[in-house]
Amino acid sequence: MANCVIRNWQGEEAGSATLELAVAKAENASHIVHRALIRQTNNARQGTASAKTRAEVRGGGRKPWKQKGTGRARAGSIRSPLWRGGGVIFGPKPKDYNMKMNRKERRLALRTALMGRIEDIIVVQDFTTNLAQPKTKEFVQAMTRWGVEPDGKVLVIVAEVEDNTLLSVRNIANVKMISASGLNVFDLLNADQIVATAEAIAKIQEVYNDD
Repeated sequence: MANCVIRNWQGEEAGSATLELAVAKAENASHIVHRALIRQTNNARQGTASAKTRAEVRGGGRKPWKQKGTGRARAGSIRSPLWRGGGVIFGPKPKDYNMKMNRKERRLALRTALMGRIEDIIVVQDFTTNLAQPKTKEFVQAMTRWGVEPDGKVLVIVAEVEDNTLLSVRNIANVKMISASGLNVFDLLNADQIVATAEAIAKIQEVYNDD
């Protein structure tokens, strides 16, 4: 269980929130989180890289010169991998990189990764009403009041992504906003600091603690 201080738009303490999620055992935690991270990054790969072999490169069907008598090295095709413009030896071919992982394992890894970053989480009140219009400058000032480092990578977790809040955030370098339902291991581990609304914490507690 972790108790977090909730801060309002002005950066003042406005209550507390509790986050209690079942996590992996200490001896297995790093392994299961690593597996989930590798799965996510692998599944994001398109796997469409492709290079032509000597059989697929256009041309090269005729022997460039006779076998003997020219004084040159013997050659059978101008598309040999040894030639400029020739085929590629052991080049990449389209491949499916997808990895499978059980649903319970994925959710356990997600909870473990989130609880492992509990010291870096800043809980704030819902700020949707404070951004009636898209205002990037106001959100940057609010982050400063919350104690967010300006140069670090920041992950903002909200219960639901609203248009005005998204427009206020998306133009800030190194800041990413996601909904609580879109939580993932990579974003949790990649961020230096995490800003989460109290509503998002409650939704995470409700959605991800049912296993």
